[in-house]
Amino acid sequence: MTNNISSRHGIRFVEIKERSALVRHYSQIDTPNPLHTMSSTLAGPPTSCCWTGIKHTGTPEGRVELLGGLNTYIADPPAGAASTPHKRVLLFLADVWGPMFINNKLLQDYFASCGFIVLGPDYFFGSAVQDLPANSDRNAWIEGARAPASEAFPKWLDAVKATYGIETTKYTAVGYCFGAPFVLDLAAEGSIVAGAIAHPAFLEESHFEKITRPLLLSCSEVDHTFPLESRRLAEDILVRNKSSYFFQVFAGVSHGFAVRGDPNVPHERWAKEESARGIKEWFTRFST
Repeated sequence: MTNNISSRHGIRFVEIKERSALVRHYSQIDTPNPLHTMSSTLAGPPTSCCWTGIKHTGTPEGRVELLGGLNTYIADPPAGAASTPHKRVLLFLADVWGPMFINNKLLQDYFASCGFIVLGPDYFFGSAVQDLPANSDRNAWIEGARAPASEAFPKWLDAVKATYGIETTKYTAVGYCFGAPFVLDLAAEGSIVAGAIAHPAFLEESHFEKITRPLLLSCSEVDHTFPLESRRLAEDILVRNKSSYFFQVFAGVSHGFAVRGDPNVPHERWAKEESARGIKEWFTRFST
């Protein structure tokens, strides 16, 4: 890959936890399959695999500004980026680690380097999962975070449109885990030209039934939040509705791979970078 996410920013890598504590627990099931308890739920809530991973290090190139009441990470395309007849704005809707987490900042910088204005709202209000005390009830925290995030998002989106919206603006949106429902809502409203989600959480069948815009799904082979049977049911809905969609399914990786995969493991590094590259190409296709 030429525009390597890691090498572009001279990134080094360190571990958040010992390797044995990471998400490589393919045979372990630490939460019931949501399909067994609620048939309409396709992607369940974040679980223990969402709290761990590999922390990347590097030098973020964006800035933080207040936009629509939320601190927002803003990454602009470089002056030499390929010009298009449209202003391309990518909404980056982060996982439970938030848009200010170094891995997410570097992902946003990557998308910006490909010609997008990238905006990442902090709908956790400065208190993402890594900011919680060690003994916190993370499941209670995530449930408590949903309503404030949902309430703040429309005002933020209005501010985005007021600031960046011109006649030729084309919006895209990518959502990781917690951020996925925002993307599908935008795809249902027609507010974006294309959407993408990676290892999603909090999705119902109705989310897929309602979309009217192209959707890319970047999935891991092992994902207790969005398991195989859920993925196939989602595809059945998309096929039945003749939706425009594309699946990436990566073997040998788990939930969180697209943000917190280990770049020192060649396959995990490839999956993480190929996920981002595929999302970039998907958005370029519909926003050029």
